[in-house]
Amino acid sequence: MSQTIPPPSPLRFSDLPHPIVAGLISVIVNYGGTFILVFQAAKIAGLSPELTASWVWSVSIGVGVTGLMLSWYFREPIITAWSTPAAAFLVTALATTPYAEAVGAYIISALAFVVLGLSGTFEKVIRLIPASIASGLLAGILLQFGIGAFGGATIDPLLVGGLIVAYVLLKRFTARYAVVGILVLGIGFLLVQGRVDFSNLSLTLAAPVFTMPVFSLNALLSVALPLFLITLTGQYMPGMLVLRNDGFKTSANPIVTVTGLGSLIMAPFGSHAFNIAAITAAIATGREAHEDPRKRWIAGIAAGVFYVLVGVFGVTLAAVFMAFPATFITTLAGLALLGTIGGSLAGALADPKTREAALITFLASAANINLLGIGGAFWGLVIGLVAYILLNGQLPKRDREALVAAKEGVK
Repeated sequence: MSQTIPPPSPLRFSDLPHPIVAGLISVIVNYGGTFILVFQAAKIAGLSPELTASWVWSVSIGVGVTGLMLSWYFREPIITAWSTPAAAFLVTALATTPYAEAVGAYIISALAFVVLGLSGTFEKVIRLIPASIASGLLAGILLQFGIGAFGGATIDPLLVGGLIVAYVLLKRFTARYAVVGILVLGIGFLLVQGRVDFSNLSLTLAAPVFTMPVFSLNALLSVALPLFLITLTGQYMPGMLVLRNDGFKTSANPIVTVTGLGSLIMAPFGSHAFNIAAITAAIATGREAHEDPRKRWIAGIAAGVFYVLVGVFGVTLAAVFMAFPATFITTLAGLALLGTIGGSLAGALADPKTREAALITFLASAANINLLGIGGAFWGLVIGLVAYILLNGQLPKRDREALVAAKEGVK
């Protein structure tokens, strides 16, 4: 079971470096790992450089502002991000859907999330998921990132091997600075090798471009509906479980509502959807961000600021993040998530009564099943819940704390 986080305590300067670095790594992994999908979708849609820059601006600013607001208000590391599975879906969908109709579909999908958040339905569903199943799901989702930390050794043994050795040594002698250390050492190593070049970097301000939305039945069914379902199952569900797994109790309702409103405002400027993050959020919600969970909300603020900076300078800084070698990004992400993967596995397998169902959830999630256009997180959760019910006869009743929290509309 995830622990309850005590009230916030006063901040000291020494509390800032680790959560700020966690927020930075979260942003680097997001841009370096998945943002290429946005550029691919923009190319498929035939968008001009101005419209592409506007897409980068709108999604980066929107993600940054919503994450910053939510983290500040709730004092929890609420990392928001664009919908990666939705961006992958748009690589195909924008080939046959006019851009103005796609923007109309973005608006409809965003409105649906606002309604979902205001209704409170999603939070009720989240509270019914057993803690062991949630932990198994998270461990399964993150497993590929843990494997990726070592898999790149075949391609780039010097870089990957050096990062792994540095991480282990730093863990041994100064565990608190392990993730900070490998980030600095890794970038230094790449600069010495001449594998990243910032000499030609010029910061150019991005300019938002408004697109008048067009609403059509075709875009509603072929873009808006899949966009809503993919984002809900592939991002919001695991994202909320990441928060719950690390003991944070913020209700899903305001998170879904705020990110839905943000998506609605930014849609005419190109933003397809943003939501609570899942994988990159785990970098900021776990112990690597700060030993004291009450100080981890700073990681959410830091990530928000970094996203806004990228948005202001548009494609320029996004291109910088994507210039890092893929092996560096995957190794950095995997090592930063080791603690979360280990903690999730421990939580999933702690109770002998629920161990087998949690193990099934873990394996099904790690298999990344993709059926009916819906990704592995959803199917891993469904399979795990079915196994839990069959093995235990029913889902567990919510405990007293959860009932009190639901009545008070937990922050």
